[in-house]
Amino acid sequence: MSLSCFDPRFGERMLSVDEALSVLGESLAGVMRTPRSERVALAQAPGRVLAETVISPLDVPAQTNAAMDGIALAQASLPDAESGEPLSDRGELSDHCQLIVIGSSLAGHPWTGRALAAGEAMRITTGAALPAGADTVVMQEQLEYRSAQGEGRAEGEAGERVVIEGVTSIRRGQNVRQAGEDIARGSQVMAPGQWLTPAAVGVLASLGLAEIAVYRPLTVAIFSTGDEVTAPGETLPAGGIYDANRFSLVALLRDQGIEVLDLGILSDDEASVSAALRDAATRADMVITSGGVSVGEADHVRSALAACGELALWRIAMRPGRPLAFGMLRAIPADDASSSGQVPFFGLPGNPVATMVTFLQFVLPALRLLSGQQRLAKAEASASATTLAQWQAPRLQLIAGETLRSRAERVDYHRGQIVLDDQGRQVVMTTGRQGSGILTSMLLAECLIEIPAGCATLHAGEPVMVQWLGSRGII
Repeated sequence: MSLSCFDPRFGERMLSVDEALSVLGESLAGVMRTPRSERVALAQAPGRVLAETVISPLDVPAQTNAAMDGIALAQASLPDAESGEPLSDRGELSDHCQLIVIGSSLAGHPWTGRALAAGEAMRITTGAALPAGADTVVMQEQLEYRSAQGEGRAEGEAGERVVIEGVTSIRRGQNVRQAGEDIARGSQVMAPGQWLTPAAVGVLASLGLAEIAVYRPLTVAIFSTGDEVTAPGETLPAGGIYDANRFSLVALLRDQGIEVLDLGILSDDEASVSAALRDAATRADMVITSGGVSVGEADHVRSALAACGELALWRIAMRPGRPLAFGMLRAIPADDASSSGQVPFFGLPGNPVATMVTFLQFVLPALRLLSGQQRLAKAEASASATTLAQWQAPRLQLIAGETLRSRAERVDYHRGQIVLDDQGRQVVMTTGRQGSGILTSMLLAECLIEIPAGCATLHAGEPVMVQWLGSRGII
């Protein structure tokens, strides 16, 4: 980048959200190291980040099999109604035929006898391997079984026959799952950085993998400062506030599989903060606090941070969450390649909603980058290759259900929820009062409504971009 993020000139002007994401991405790329990995049992893998390339050791499914219960046959055994061949006793065209049933193929118990010959069929259950000579499965609802003497159904008896209805509708290969049609042997299934969702774990199980290599979770240290901050459960003094931000942030971190080093509420003096920061820098991959580091706050907090590394105070053109502190703490490098000797620090705004919104916009993408996760979105052609925007939650376009107002010089993040309008359409509405101290607005939120810079008003019925908050445990 042309200007260091610690250059004082960054604090002299308002940064756009995109600028902040780009500068943060470049700064973190400079200290990025491949996380350490470990092998875990597959049952312990959900919510972890894959650390190896997964190549399929087999076809999935392993054999060509039936997609439903019925009979397996060779489609060529069926009469061709289009040929004009009489199929009924009266010489009329018919839409049914009769085949000889020679056995059964069951799921887990495949047929091991001879191949099907012309005019023969075999009972088959869902998931059972197709016998040699068969290429089609006819579902149970089209079948009627008869004994050789024509006296009703006699399942499993020698000479059992089956009458198939709707012959002309049967197509070769119907109701058949081909071996390897989902995953082919030798193909790449997943790459390092894959977030292991329940679906991903299911796919790994389908390959027969009992354990997998994952990156070790990051450790994040978090603390609060301020004489007014009180731990929940304690008596609230006059002028005091309960420490909601730390608990919100700890919950957000743990939802992402982060190991949390909770330093609690630190004494409001430089010596205590300095000692805590030095300790955290040797034990954590990132340090976070909220409040106490923005312009106008207690100088000793910023002094402690500056003494342990570098600190930048930014103003970002967004609401809520304009002030943001970012820094690098000096740490004693560990004897492994995953340590750079520098630990990122984020100082988030003190208002509760601003804390959560800035965490979602900047800290969460940074954690995804540092944890080795794959990008969630492609950057625009004009964007920096390392911008943290690629690790932000993907945007969705919805319809505004009400008029939304902002200031043209900033990005506004309104808390929103999906409702049905009077026409039965899904639209997005705000959750009510949108002040940065109204934490209940986040409690009700399903998404963040993003009103871009340059837009002062979005009218009801117009398209609007939102960041969905429900996926991957963000909220």
